[in-house]
Amino acid sequence: MSALLTLCAALLLLGTPGCGAQHWEPCTDLRPLDILAEVVPLNGATSGIRMVQAEGVLGLQFSATEPHTMSFPASRIFSSCDLFPEEFSIVVTLRVPNLPPKKNEYLLSLLAEERDTLLLGLRYSPTQLHFLFLTEDLAGAWQTRVSFRSPGLVDSQWHTLILAVSQGSLSLTMDCGLPIDIMADVPFPPTLSVRGARFFIGSRKRTKGLFTGLIRQLVLLPGSDATPRLCPSRNARLAELSIPRVLKRLTEKPDDNEVLKYPYEADMKVTLGSRPPCTKAEGVQFWFDAARKGLYLCADSEWVSVLTAKTKLDYVEEHQSLHTNSETLGIEVFNIPGVGLFAATANRKARSAIYKWTDGKFVSYQNIATHQAQSWRHFTIGKKIFLAVANFGPNERGQEFSVIYKWSPRKLKFTLYQRIATHSARDWEAFKVDGEHFLVVANHREGDNHNIDSVVYRWNPSSQLFEANQSIATSGAYDWEFFTVGPYSFLVVANTFNGTSTQVHSHLYIWLVGAFQLFQSFLTFGAADWEVFHIGERIFLAVANSHSYDVQMQAQNDSYVLSSVIYELNVTAQNFVKFQDIPTCSALDWEFFSVGEDHFLVVANSFDGNTFSVNSIIYRWQGYEGFVAVHKLPTFGCRDWEAFNTTAGSYLIYSSAKEPLSRVLKLRTG
Repeated sequence: MSALLTLCAALLLLGTPGCGAQHWEPCTDLRPLDILAEVVPLNGATSGIRMVQAEGVLGLQFSATEPHTMSFPASRIFSSCDLFPEEFSIVVTLRVPNLPPKKNEYLLSLLAEERDTLLLGLRYSPTQLHFLFLTEDLAGAWQTRVSFRSPGLVDSQWHTLILAVSQGSLSLTMDCGLPIDIMADVPFPPTLSVRGARFFIGSRKRTKGLFTGLIRQLVLLPGSDATPRLCPSRNARLAELSIPRVLKRLTEKPDDNEVLKYPYEADMKVTLGSRPPCTKAEGVQFWFDAARKGLYLCADSEWVSVLTAKTKLDYVEEHQSLHTNSETLGIEVFNIPGVGLFAATANRKARSAIYKWTDGKFVSYQNIATHQAQSWRHFTIGKKIFLAVANFGPNERGQEFSVIYKWSPRKLKFTLYQRIATHSARDWEAFKVDGEHFLVVANHREGDNHNIDSVVYRWNPSSQLFEANQSIATSGAYDWEFFTVGPYSFLVVANTFNGTSTQVHSHLYIWLVGAFQLFQSFLTFGAADWEVFHIGERIFLAVANSHSYDVQMQAQNDSYVLSSVIYELNVTAQNFVKFQDIPTCSALDWEFFSVGEDHFLVVANSFDGNTFSVNSIIYRWQGYEGFVAVHKLPTFGCRDWEAFNTTAGSYLIYSSAKEPLSRVLKLRTG
């Protein structure tokens, strides 16, 4: 008799009919159960769901106003009995946005509705993924939580997770990588009843903790570990076990006259109107500029033109009259990330000023004591932001110093950083060669001696200071310009006066074996500025000639009216050759800028021998014809031009060396 009972017991365990036993059946099919498809019916009758495309892949986003919509009764998939499987896998493909600290969002929950008890849940935080389940015994019921640390979900990219539960152990695999295994102190219950329970997707029935990302796949696989069925995979971040058919629309051909059954949009949103912010936090998006009829893509925190109607410069209009502390010898326009756009004016008298672009105008921001300041130079070294002033005159003690100021993120001001002894300094140029940072000063004269050395300074990372590195003989140096051609670095000086004549050679130097060596010389006439620019593959150098004078000849009024010269690099000859002469009136500065596909040069004409009220001219690049005058701009003692752009458009600003007034001009385009 005992042998017969043993045989019957064995047959029952094997599921074999006999001895009065019924055929054993699982509570659900032992196949992937597409939980997500249960809330996304094919007829599109469900509200509160929209399809969103991200990285070329469709996912679902849920509405915060109707969490109950994304739910269904557990009896729909537990048709044979009311017990949740003891062993199972949950597969999720999702795209998670950045979450604030301590915030949690639910991916899945199973609730006993009558008592509002969480039977099973899957939620995540910025640093953990949590699996929760209800355990009951004679002592009562309590909730168990198993947490997986640092799953690396919160990066706004698609990921596929496989959570496998079996015999007291849990395993989490992300993107078919190495699994994270945990032996649970409390095993998953073998008899978890789902009678009267309901599945909620992306919530715990409440708006609090609602899933705000995109979800593409949510599958329950009873009875086994799903990892071998998905991994290895060619695209592990999007490994598929089962996804709703509606999310395959990008790879399927729609039926004729088919209407989308769900609200649909891409995560690349198109903004119409004024330029929106473009940062990593904003994500990928498009902006359509109706005024310019251009389409732009936000990529790497910058707006990149995708489709732009050809923009042309129609005319120039005055935008702002900027009253300055005194006459202004130079202007430097620069941007401080996260703070704004600034303009530093080099003023002849005791104080120079820094202005900030606010509500479409430059407004006073900071005053700095200077001594006949000639120019400013903005530059950065790593995260440090600097502003160097070239002081022409001595200080109260008769000492000649030019000064470097450093931006203080705490004070939001520039503070004194380093003094450097200079001689009637006219200009600073900052540049980088072979990974090292340099500054070069244009020393104009020492007393009455114009034939003195200008100095190249090298940044010492140890002392965090600039130290003299090389001296270069100059004659009344007025300006330095640095540029590169392929792997070669160049530095060109504008020599103005040698003590007897303004007809002197200005020199171009090339960096060789750790120093600048003479490369080419140009005959110039009171050279005040060099401007280097590229048009396509062509490289140009423009010199501003200010004055033709010789002590042996009596100065004539027309000595201020002379040609400035544009040179072009001849790669075959390996030097710069004259390209074009342009008549100018004591030119002191060139500025190159572009509008759409057109390229322009504007010259600072300062004096014609009789008056400082002379026109500065904008020249447009005409290819074979060279640069052709297109706009005349009335200026008074014009000393410097700067071009800059804001979200509202393109601008020019010029300084006057003869009156305490600078002007901002807006470029009107069509």
